[in-house]
Amino acid sequence: MSFIATAPTPSKTPANVIKNDGFFPDFDMREARDALRLDGTVTDSRLRHALLGAIVEVGGDLAAWKEAMRARGSDTLASVPTGDLIDGQSRRTLAYVRAVYSLVKADLIERMADYDTTGAGQKRIEWLADAPDEHRRNARWSTADVQGRPRNVVELI
Repeated sequence: MSFIATAPTPSKTPANVIKNDGFFPDFDMREARDALRLDGTVTDSRLRHALLGAIVEVGGDLAAWKEAMRARGSDTLASVPTGDLIDGQSRRTLAYVRAVYSLVKADLIERMADYDTTGAGQKRIEWLADAPDEHRRNARWSTADVQGRPRNVVELI
């Protein structure tokens, strides 16, 4: 007899929207779950916690820039001049969402090691060891993109 364990399916609860501060866009947890390719092993409460943490962190990184944009008359991120739209959204909005999602993914990967894992699970965690750093790098690049700053990587030798 064999047993195949599968991850639980994500909950089918109605969309749960996390309201942002009014300047930055709100987040729909179902859209986040789909974009981040999360299965049911990540509970809604865990995803919500990770999203809230990422929104706070990115918002903190962009606080001074946001106030400068408000002083120039932009009430929302979408109203900040950006040039061409991509799929109906500003480049800055897309970069902001990517920054938040990157931090969420980094947080969830780091928390994966909280579980008692099998040998195969431990190998997967080792394989993902650098992934949180890469997601955090992507978040930093995306916050630079929101602000229209160049991406810089400086190494002291």
